Amino acid sequence: MDKLLAGLTLAACVVLFARLLMGETRRWRFDAMARRIWGTTRRRFLWAWRWPGKRRAAAREAEEAIRRASRASGQWDGKVYRPDAFHKKPPHDKMH
Repeated sequence: MDKLLAGLTLAACVVLFARLLMGETRRWRFDAMARRIWGTTRRRFLWAWRWPGKRRAAAREAEEAIRRASRASGQWDGKVYRPDAFHKKPPHDKMH
């Protein structure tokens, strides 16, 4: 672990020293490239970190929807399911 940390520190120092030796326009390009790489790496890491939680949440939602659908009452007309709530007429609207 110590050698890995020392290697990462050395690599960071070399990159920062090389950045100091660059001209202004190359430094701007280098900084823009570093920001793009950092943003892409960060987004991918966060996606990978959050993915299992989203999968569990989707499974919970699917189970909840199945449970609600099994309790619902209605009629099947071929492949079409019509809940009993669709058969009730709405109250008379006097505005229209």
